[in-house]
Amino acid sequence: MALACGLARHRCHSHLHNLFLIGNSNPNPNRSCFFYSTIRPPFKSQKLSSAGNRLTTLSTARLQQNVPKSSPNDPSTNTLPQAKTQPSRSDNLVDQPDSNPDSGSSLSPLPYPLRNVLKLDVLALEILSIALPAALALLADPITSLVDTAFVGHLGSVELAAVGVSVSVFNLVSKLFNVPLLNLTTSFVAEEQAAITNGSNESGPPVCDGPPDHKGKILLPSVSTSLALATGLGIAETVALSVGSGFLMNTMGIPAESSMRIPAEQFLTLRAFGAPPLVIALAAQGTFRGFKDTKTPLYAVGAGNVLNAILDAILIFCFGIGVAGAAIATVISEYLTAFILLSKLNDKVQLMTPNVDAGRVARYLKSGGLLIGRSLAVLMITTLATSMAAREGAISMAGHQICFQVWLAVSLLTDALALAGQALLASGYSQGSYGEAREVVYKVLQIGLITGVALAVFLFLGFGALSSLFTVDSEVLKIARSGTLFVAGSQPMNALAFVLDGLYYGVSDFGYAAYSMLLE
Repeated sequence: MALACGLARHRCHSHLHNLFLIGNSNPNPNRSCFFYSTIRPPFKSQKLSSAGNRLTTLSTARLQQNVPKSSPNDPSTNTLPQAKTQPSRSDNLVDQPDSNPDSGSSLSPLPYPLRNVLKLDVLALEILSIALPAALALLADPITSLVDTAFVGHLGSVELAAVGVSVSVFNLVSKLFNVPLLNLTTSFVAEEQAAITNGSNESGPPVCDGPPDHKGKILLPSVSTSLALATGLGIAETVALSVGSGFLMNTMGIPAESSMRIPAEQFLTLRAFGAPPLVIALAAQGTFRGFKDTKTPLYAVGAGNVLNAILDAILIFCFGIGVAGAAIATVISEYLTAFILLSKLNDKVQLMTPNVDAGRVARYLKSGGLLIGRSLAVLMITTLATSMAAREGAISMAGHQICFQVWLAVSLLTDALALAGQALLASGYSQGSYGEAREVVYKVLQIGLITGVALAVFLFLGFGALSSLFTVDSEVLKIARSGTLFVAGSQPMNALAFVLDGLYYGVSDFGYAAYSMLLE
């Protein structure tokens, strides 16, 4: 847990160092800051990171129109591109006489990012309308692990520790590829939809008019590309996890003579068959997120989790098949979730196209490679911590598993805010709404910090009671409760780190998000 806390601190410090340059009215023209170049039109002499060259070119091209300076309320002379012809949220947020809010206001002594922190305005409500359903959906995998942990914990400390090791290995192999695909799909679908809607095709996105079952459906190549990649990744993960389960256990420090070896290897082998539906479901969730629809994934994930809890009780206790029952229950629930999401998505989007766009696949692979490196850095830290705990014995491993699962579950609540910021920023920036994009950045950070502090207080007061839900072993509980300081204290910094990652994804600066994680 100390490693996780330090990781969050480094991420947040690095991101904030660049983000606060946004508010600098006299920035250093030699300092590279991608956020500065995207959230505001860049200065002519400013040098930018290579990851932002494409978007910077777009911003510079818009500025070179040499429009005379006039009132910011005059749409005919506004220097920002007007992507929408109808009144929008940004009309009330940025098109005010104070066209440079960063410079300060005579009415407020606070820096602009700190103003109206507790104000529940239109933008805050829109963020929450996306984030709240997403928060529940994001908790799907941790909640599934928590349910498995709670049921398996009553079988004994050895079984609990074995499942903890297996879950860590599954996350290492699975999330190394799945999380990047999810984030890429969200950004690319949001950008593609915004570009089509506001481009030359004023009637909206292209509609399929091929076979009868395709007529009336939206054609978005990013969707079919994402699903095709998800299918291939899922199959590859199943093969790697099931065939290499023994090698992976040795890598985690679980020798063949260990009491944890048999149940851990059994759980991992069975759990591997849930990789294909898991990856496909994440790709579908990314598509819905790009549409700013987080309710549909919530319903699908909720149905899968309910089924998982029911099957856990039946298979573990009624049929008495132990950790194997927990793995089978999880796999079945993941297939149900994927089926629901694909069915709903198929109603509005053509899932597969006859021709593969090589350029689009290359974009996924290039950006995905950057995020895979980032995910590898994160997962190596968490896996190292799990391996160190496993080497201390079953009791220490069980206590660590409880701490880590609770920490992960509550931390992902702030990832929902990152998701909302990513979707809004990707859509707004693609439309050229730079002022609106800046408002999204500030508001999401404000809400994220408040959420992190609230989670810290909640865990300081309630972690002891939460840990009792997973085991009755007094020695395991003692170790778990000793981690309260790290679990609770890391939440404010962790919240900002998650949110800042989402904001960089929103402007497609995957390079900086990856490099900052690897270097820190």
